[in-house]
Amino acid sequence: MDEGALDSVERSMVRLRRGMSRQRLGKAAIRDHNLPVDVRVLHVVDVVDEGPDRPGEEMSVGVVAARLGVDASRGSRIVAEAVKSGYVRRVASQEDGRRIHLELTDAGRAVVEATRRTRQEHFAKAMSGWTDEERAEFARLLARFVHTYED
Repeated sequence: MDEGALDSVERSMVRLRRGMSRQRLGKAAIRDHNLPVDVRVLHVVDVVDEGPDRPGEEMSVGVVAARLGVDASRGSRIVAEAVKSGYVRRVASQEDGRRIHLELTDAGRAVVEATRRTRQEHFAKAMSGWTDEERAEFARLLARFVHTYED
C-alpha cells in the first residue's frame, strides 16, 4: 500500500472528524432554518431517519445509543428529549406489542429535510470547483470506503 496515500487519508479523516465533532453542520442547519432543536436531538432525528441496519429490524433506543456512541441511559435521555420536542414518537412494535420502536413525526421529517439541505449546500460549496466526473468519482469512492470501513 502507498504509505503517502495512506498518510494523507488518515490525516484528512482526522481533520474531517474534528470538524464533525464541533457539530458545525448541525449548528449551521439550526441557524440557517431557525430550527427550535438542540444539536443532540438533531443527531437522534438523523439516526432514526437512517433506519435500522437490516430489513425487518425496528429502530430502538439501543440502536440510537449505539450509533451515537453513548451508553443506553444517555441514549434513552436524548431520545426522550427528541420525543418531548415532537420530532420522534414511540410506537408499539408490530412484532411484539411489549417492545417499542421509534419513528419520525412530520416535524421530525421537516427537520431532516432542512438539515440535509444545509449539509448538501456546504458540501456543494466545498466541491464547487470540481467537475461532475470528479464529484461522481468521489461519491463512489467515499461510499465504497465507508461500506468497507464499517464491515
